[in-house]
Amino acid sequence: MKPKPFIPEQHDGAGPFVRDRVSGQVWHRCQHRTLYADTDRSEVVYHSNYLRYFELGRASLMRDVAYPYREIEDSGFVYPIIDLGITFYKPLYYDDLIWIHTRPIELERVKLKFDYLITHAETGELICRGFTKHCALNKAGMPVAVDAKTVHLWKTFPK
Repeated sequence: MKPKPFIPEQHDGAGPFVRDRVSGQVWHRCQHRTLYADTDRSEVVYHSNYLRYFELGRASLMRDVAYPYREIEDSGFVYPIIDLGITFYKPLYYDDLIWIHTRPIELERVKLKFDYLITHAETGELICRGFTKHCALNKAGMPVAVDAKTVHLWKTFPK
């Protein structure tokens, strides 16, 4: 299955945001280089490592909008993953330089969802698409409404 093209261009000058010329969507992006430890016996990046890349993208997004996870946890909230999905298009190998693109897409009363795209930084090829869905919990592990700062991020994320 051939993916839809993804053609990012800088959004609003310098910074971590890009706009896809095809869909018009704005994405936060960060760069990463795959490690030897990420690969398996077949010499490709092992599938579970893509979830780590998604976490890196999510954490970088939150840090770059001045709301790092440490601050979220310190304010009494945790957001465990309750659902996820990944569609793979091309493999990654040791030492590949990648862009991890992340964007908030859905916000419900106690749940939120992020979308991800990973592209090869040198070739521009789309490696995979994915999502994670999270539930807001308090420190006792009970579902609660999404905190106000996170709601603000969803409402103010560049369109």
